[in-house]
Order: sequence, then structure tokens, then C-alpha cells
Amino acid sequence: MINFRYHVVSLTAVFLALAIGLVVGTAALNGPAADRLRDQVTGLSRDNSNYRDQQNQYREELNRAQDFATEVAPALVGGKLANRRILVVGLPRAENYVDQVIAMLKVAGATVTAKVTVQDKFFDPANNVELLDLAERASQPSIPASGLPNNSDGVETSGALLALALQQQTTPVVASEFTTVLTAYTKNGYLAVDDDPAPGAEATVVVAGLPATDNAATKKSQSAVMLTSRLAKNRPLVVAADGVVDGGLVAEVRADPTLVKQISTVDNASTTQGQLATALALIERLVQGKIGQYGVAAGASSLVPPSPS
Repeated sequence: MINFRYHVVSLTAVFLALAIGLVVGTAALNGPAADRLRDQVTGLSRDNSNYRDQQNQYREELNRAQDFATEVAPALVGGKLANRRILVVGLPRAENYVDQVIAMLKVAGATVTAKVTVQDKFFDPANNVELLDLAERASQPSIPASGLPNNSDGVETSGALLALALQQQTTPVVASEFTTVLTAYTKNGYLAVDDDPAPGAEATVVVAGLPATDNAATKKSQSAVMLTSRLAKNRPLVVAADGVVDGGLVAEVRADPTLVKQISTVDNASTTQGQLATALALIERLVQGKIGQYGVAAGASSLVPPSPS
């Protein structure tokens, strides 16, 4: 019969075996195996520290490159856009860098006539009929509906009306009528406009964000191209964006054999270098009448246009 003494002896044997195993294992680890393990841990720790230092260095180099672009900007573009009236149109999801683009244009001496932010609602296919109706109702004697596209595309029709209102025309736009047109679109949630906008822009910079990703994404991308093409119809235009992605405005312009010959693009506008390239591209477009594709992504011919003389 198994008695209490048997259980005590058995448990004692188990704990004794564990103790011997710990002692033997510790002794083994304290030997060559432990030394190798410590060396590996030390090596990995040094590698990790080196990689961290390298990452910090790359970050610092990027920051310094941004600082360099900021410091050389006045020498490169200062005064090159003096007395030039520029319209800036921000598309959805570009809010993080549209103000920086404007700041660089001002370094070049440009007068920004208006900062107009197009809301996602403007490109929503569900609002097509309302946009057609709004263009008709908002039109004014100096911003007439008679010359608008005769089709069923609300974005194109409204885009054409806004181009008439915002851009320089042979017959100047009446200030009160300009206000009436913009108010019609802002009150209905299609646009947001900064204080004191004015008509008469002789060129336009469209600052584009990432394309939409919802079920209507393809149609919205097409509508962004349509609005941009209407703004580029009679006045010079530069598109500035962050990257070249499927459905993005820069990618769409560069892929279109007609638009790529009419519109300059910059694909790294979220960086100071790209903002400087945008100012240079606008100078090239306005002063020299040339068109180019600039930045770091596919379709760019160079990082920046040639420095203006």
C-alpha cells in the first residue's frame, strides 16, 4: 500500500531533480554558451543603437534640406511673381500643405487673389443636377451663363462659371456680382473661401490631396480633372500635389496626352522643395510660357524647372 512516507519521498525526489537541473543549467550557461549569448545580445543592442542613430541622421538631413530650400527661396524666386495675381484652389485632403504653397508664392512676390477650398461635396455624383441648377441661378451679367458648356456635367458647368468669376477676363468682373457667385457656392457647402477674395487672377495653382477612396472614387477623380481642365482652359495653371498615385490629379494629368501639354505639375508639394518647385513652375509658365512636369515620381522630367533668369 502506498503510504504518506512514499509521497514525501517521491516529492523530495522531484524537487531534488529540479534543483540539480537548475544548478547544472546555470553552470552550463555560465560557460561558453552564456558568453556567446551575451555577445549576441550586445551585438544586437549595438546594431539597434546604430540604426537608431542613422535614422536620426536621415531625419536631420531631411530637415536641413527643407531648411536649405527655405533659405535659398528668396534668392531663386524673390520678386519673380511681383504684381502677378494668382488664384489658389485647394482640393479635398490638401489642407496640410496648401498654406505652405501660398507662403512660397508670396515669397516670389505673388498677390493671391483668393484661396478657394473645394469641398468633397462638389465632386459627389449625387449633386450633379444641383450643380447644374446652381450654375444657372448664380450667373450674373458680368459672369454670364450663356457661355457655359451645354451638357449635363454639373462639375464642368459650375467649374466654367467659377473660372469666369475668379480668373481675369477681357471685360472685368463686377465686384458685387463676383461676391454673389461665390456666396451661392459657399452657402450650399460646395466651396470655402478665405476672407477678401477678389476676381481677376491671371494664373491658377491647384493644390491637390490624395484621391477619394469611397464607392464614387473613380467619378470623383474624373470630376477633379474636369474642374482643373476648366480652370486651365484660358489661363496658365500649375497642379501641385503630394505624390503620384492611382486616381490622383498629377497622375491623371501626366497620363493624358492633351492635358500634359497644357498643365504643369509638381508631385512633392508637401515638402519645402516641392513648394519651391511649384513657384518656379508657375514662373516658368507665366513668364516663359513653358510647361513642365517636376518632382520625384514617375513622369517628372526633373526635380525643378531651370532657375529663372
